[in-house]
Amino acid sequence: MTAFLEYGVLQPDEAQQVIKVEAQCFVSSLDRGQVYFDRIGQENFRVVRQGTRVAGSLALIPLGQWWQGKRVPMTGVASVGVSPEYRGTGVAITLMQQMLCELSEQEMPLSVLYPATQRLYRKAGYEQAGTRNSWSVRMAEIQITDRSLPIYPIEPIEAESFKVLQQHYAQRTNGNLDRSPLLWQEILETTGSEPLYAYQIGEPDQPQGYLIFQQHRSAGETILRVQDWAILSAPAGRTLWTLLADHRSMIDKVRWRGALLDPLTLLLPEQSPEMKDSDRWLMRIINVRSALEKRGYPIGVAAELHLEIQDDLLPINTGKFILTVSQGQGEVSSGGRGDMKLSIRGLSPLYSGLFTPSQLQAIGFLDGTESAINAATQIFAGPSPWLPDFF
Repeated sequence: MTAFLEYGVLQPDEAQQVIKVEAQCFVSSLDRGQVYFDRIGQENFRVVRQGTRVAGSLALIPLGQWWQGKRVPMTGVASVGVSPEYRGTGVAITLMQQMLCELSEQEMPLSVLYPATQRLYRKAGYEQAGTRNSWSVRMAEIQITDRSLPIYPIEPIEAESFKVLQQHYAQRTNGNLDRSPLLWQEILETTGSEPLYAYQIGEPDQPQGYLIFQQHRSAGETILRVQDWAILSAPAGRTLWTLLADHRSMIDKVRWRGALLDPLTLLLPEQSPEMKDSDRWLMRIINVRSALEKRGYPIGVAAELHLEIQDDLLPINTGKFILTVSQGQGEVSSGGRGDMKLSIRGLSPLYSGLFTPSQLQAIGFLDGTESAINAATQIFAGPSPWLPDFF
């Protein structure tokens, strides 16, 4: 059946087919599917079709991702769905491989997605590269009172009020996004039953953070759900906790998205926060040279790493490369000794820093000389990669 599949951009008369398949795959309503489709835009959907029938589809979301303070262009992949009658016939892997070939032609450095199943995406060269974590703490356990910074409500609640602060915050982490309008819409979406609230931390002309949240009542308890936040200073962090704690008379718990080891929790008096869930997202290095050169590196590290990479789908990535790092910049040239050997899948958790080179070698994801392991450890050092956003 796969021999008759054609890959391409979604055509206008195929839109309803895609919306129906997406609704069935993700247990959603057609109305919700239409809203999501309109937000992403028809031009960002790709399909494989058999004749006039859409067999499978996905959405491409243009984004940027911050790595050691540098923005690397990245394409988020979402809504990968296959119609039930085509499942198990190779439609999904055909769709993914053809999409990656398209992005390779555009010299896109990276792609990231959230997997429903890892096996499919690993076949296409994706691998675990970071986390998305949900934390919870009871209001009574915050016990911080610091009002050194003023707090101002933000009205109207629009993305433009937060973008600059969010960018400054995201640049300090690894893996956070330069968000698209679609993701801001998802964050700021609200209903009449659960209004959205937003506050700026710091003086109007010198903001040091913000907090966006909703309040939810369920199963006998009330939850303050943080939709988004950014903190740029220690006083702003303490003020954030104070603002949250001031809701304790009516709110039982606060929930938020944070790093796997969230530094904000270090401000609390006890180890009271609980991790509610933790998922891992997958990354695919689409263009090795571009991905390594656009990424930032620790200032003060001067090192050279000789790589030998195997990519069964994208031949441009197969071969020997020399990564030379100095003053936070990376430069890639062809050739070298191939002191560190790995597949394109193994490169993702090394690139992101999800695991150390020694850990990756211990589980067989790469093989390197002692000097190569030491060089890679310096080059890819940094905070644990995470994402607050889902797509």
